[in-house]
Amino acid sequence: MGFDLVGFSYNPDVTTTATAPSEQSLERRLGPLDAAALIVSNVIGGGILFSPPQIAASVPSALAFLATWVAGGGLAFAGAMAYAELAALRPRAGGEYVYLRAAFGPLAGFLTGWTSFVAGFSGAIATSAVVLAFYLGRFIPAAANDAPFLSVPIVPGTLVLTASPQSMVAIAAIFGMAWIHLRGVGPGRLVSDVLATLKVAAFVLFIAIGFSFGQGDFSNLTQTGPVSATNWLLALIPVMFTYSGWNAASYVAEEVRNPGRNVPLALALGTGAVIVIYLLLNALYLYVLPVNELGAVNGSVLDVIADRLLGSAAGNTMGVVSIVSLLASISAMTFAGPRVYFAMARDGQFFRSAARVHPRYKTPAVAIIAQAVWSSFLVLSAQAQALLTYTGFAIILFSGVAVVSLFVLRAKQPDAERPFRTWGYPVVPGIYAVAAALILINGLYTAPGPTGAGALVILAGVPLYLLFRRGR
Repeated sequence: MGFDLVGFSYNPDVTTTATAPSEQSLERRLGPLDAAALIVSNVIGGGILFSPPQIAASVPSALAFLATWVAGGGLAFAGAMAYAELAALRPRAGGEYVYLRAAFGPLAGFLTGWTSFVAGFSGAIATSAVVLAFYLGRFIPAAANDAPFLSVPIVPGTLVLTASPQSMVAIAAIFGMAWIHLRGVGPGRLVSDVLATLKVAAFVLFIAIGFSFGQGDFSNLTQTGPVSATNWLLALIPVMFTYSGWNAASYVAEEVRNPGRNVPLALALGTGAVIVIYLLLNALYLYVLPVNELGAVNGSVLDVIADRLLGSAAGNTMGVVSIVSLLASISAMTFAGPRVYFAMARDGQFFRSAARVHPRYKTPAVAIIAQAVWSSFLVLSAQAQALLTYTGFAIILFSGVAVVSLFVLRAKQPDAERPFRTWGYPVVPGIYAVAAALILINGLYTAPGPTGAGALVILAGVPLYLLFRRGR
């Protein structure tokens, strides 16, 4: 495999509707359904399997519980429409990195990209890959064996790399997806579309069977309980984290045909589909389990619900569904994440090699490999879940700031061509920005430890930014 890097001149403040031919340009080969499939795969993952009990415990009222999912879905759609205008205005790889850089300067852009690399994408990939190995263990027991056969202390007592059969399976999944997406948008698109279709079909079938033949009680959906405004706002954090990924199409805007039309369409279709599936799934959870029992579930709630609905056949059935779902999520994040680091490197804000485009496959090959390597390190060090816990609020923070950048760019560039304009501007994006701020303030007040640790992870990028700036 060979790489070649040639000179490239790029001005991030110039608005274009197409990328000029260059070895640092990506090919436009994706349609709206491809980008929508990327959103569905990116969003529907482990979150919907594990977060509902946590939310039900904080919000022990069925109607309030469902209201958090309605509110989270509405906010996700409002954010998606704001991103639709931004992506149509600046149809480049990188998502909010591009928007924050244009609106607030290179440091703001770098910090969102840094967080995406160190935790947002890589941490989520590592966590999903480990859970994938666990579910694969239902069929191949050795795949879930977490007994270490090699330990390498990096910082004795603090950071130890531990290899086990489970970690090796997880790393194989990570590099397998990296290899597929490195070999071109065509193979990556095919795998993404097939996995997204299987995932949606499995969940729709499960919901239909559950409501048609499952043993449940619709009165559970109206069960009430005491809910404080503080707890409800706090519950919105895991809800919005579970919805995170609705902006996936914006990361690949540089590879979408007719982005002014197709990126907004993909954002609307993908986010809308996720909202419907999430609402129906959570309604099914409550149909089978009263909200207080749902709040007491440990582990995957989907497994518990499936056991009630399918009996002894539940384990293997949901194991297959979970494996497909997790593979789709890993595929989507392997597709989207490297476009951020590629965009950063192209602007001189990351290692220059990450801006290299494979001369044959036309993919950001070095960025894809770098993400796979770091994700594998997180698997071996068992730090992925901790990073995700600490930086979960960053998803809300940066998406909120990106929506605010819509207002800034409208003021800075009032005459710029905008193929798509956000619906309900300024009210709808304003609601998203205010809601994100309230959720973050509430999180800082009620859970200062994890939130403060996450802020430190983000701020750790400042010295690196200064190093890259000096190097540039």
